[in-house]
Order: sequence, then C-alpha cells, then structure tokens
Amino acid sequence: MIISIIGIGLLGGSFALGLREKYPHLKFVGVDTSTVNQKIALAKGIVDEIVSLEEALQISELNVLATPVDAITRLLPLMLDQLPEGRTIMDLGSTKELICSLADQHPKRAQFVAVHPMAGTENSGPGAAFKELLPDKNVIICDKEKSSPDALMLVETFLRDCGMKIHYMNPVEHDLHLAYVSHLSHISSFALGLTVLDKEQDERAIFDMASTGFSSTVRLAKSSPQMWAPIFDQNKTNVSKALGDYIELLKKFKDAIDQSDTETSLGFMSRANDIGRILAGIEKK
Repeated sequence: MIISIIGIGLLGGSFALGLREKYPHLKFVGVDTSTVNQKIALAKGIVDEIVSLEEALQISELNVLATPVDAITRLLPLMLDQLPEGRTIMDLGSTKELICSLADQHPKRAQFVAVHPMAGTENSGPGAAFKELLPDKNVIICDKEKSSPDALMLVETFLRDCGMKIHYMNPVEHDLHLAYVSHLSHISSFALGLTVLDKEQDERAIFDMASTGFSSTVRLAKSSPQMWAPIFDQNKTNVSKALGDYIELLKKFKDAIDQSDTETSLGFMSRANDIGRILAGIEKK
C-alpha cells in the first residue's frame, strides 16, 4: 500500500513515522512545496519518495492532507476532483466546520474523512516529527456518517495503529470547544510573549530571570504563525467569543488586584485550581 503525506510537517511526519513502526512494508510518498522540507523528510525516512500532488492522488490508497488549514480548504476540492474511485483523503486540520462544509458540496464526499489529532508541540516542520507524538493522544473524527464505511474503517485502523484514542464529534461542536481549550491558549501565549518583549528590551535579562512557570506558559508562542493565523481566521467567531470571555475575566482579576481585594483574587485562583482535578480525571480514563 502507498500512503501520501501532503504537507510534510510535524503531524503528517509523525503519523508516517508511527505507521512505519507498525507496518515497515508500507510505502510513503511526500508532496511539499518546500525543497528543504522534501530533503529533511527523505533524510529522516518519513517518506520514500517525493512526487507531485497529481501523481500522489493516482498512486496512493490513502492521501493525508496535513497542510495549514487555509491550504486544506484550497486543495481539498481539487484533490477530490482528481481522486480515483476507492481511494481516500483524510485531513489533519485544527478547524473542521469550513473544511467539512466544503467537502459536503462535493460528489465524492464519501471518500473524505475529517480528522483532528489532539497532539502537537511548539515546533513545526518535518524535522520536528517523531514517532512517539501520537500514541495515547485523542483524535477527533467529524461527520463520520458522511464517510463511506471503507474509507472510515481504513482511517480508523491506521489511527488506532498509531495508538490514538478515537472520539467522534460534529464540526460545529469541534470548533466551539477547540476555541476554548486550544486556540485561546495559543493566543494567550502569543500575547504574553509580546507583552514581555515589548516591556523587557534586555533579552539577556529575560533569559536569566525567566522561571519554569514563564517558560511553560510562553512555550506555545514559539508555534508557527503560518499555521495558526489561518486557524484563528477560520474559527474567528468562536475564537472572538472565547477571547471576550477571557478578557472579561482578566479585567475582573485586574480590578481585584488594583483594589487589594485578596478575597476575590483568592476565589478566582481557588476556582481555577479545580482544573487540576478535572485533568487528572481525564488522564486516568
């Protein structure tokens, strides 16, 4: 079997490396506009060969569309146009409503499976890919009933073979929840990084004084702007609502500090501590 990775980055590369561990006989071909990414992907053994998109669609049983989401929305209809019968496309995009709505308009919708692995790091590109990224992570499949049984089974099998835990959700719910638990955390990290950089011009001082708390909180600010800007744009309604809620709470926190209202600030922090209990319960499942 041949699998194509279209957009050879962290997620697509890690997916390929994970499957190679399980199925060493699989052949992977790569499609990427960056010659640097092509060379790295070949050197790391992520793919065996670089081909054109047109060739990948003709020879691959499974096509993994792992580009930024703006490229997914541009490429998916064109890829479905050229996709032979019996072949499958899965995407790995972090937004789903727009991508699924575009797929719904295509006569070959059943050959598409909408997937979002809940995994990643602040690093990007094929050089950041590693086979241990996906095991034990959650993965969401949206609108599974719109995919053909064969396409769905193929994708589910490979996701499970990577060690992932499959969940199902509709794309509207997906984008709403992800605005709060993923997209907002990235914006917060970008904003914190900018706040410190604007106020602290001495880079050495930042490095010397940065605590582990600061480093862990601002870690996501190292994420790829080229990947995240389209995500924020495609999910702007939900992201704007999440940001509004967050800003409102920040204002209340600021007011409590300005007024030396330690009772209120203690209350905020005590309520927030409950997230630890929730996350611990999730990890046990």
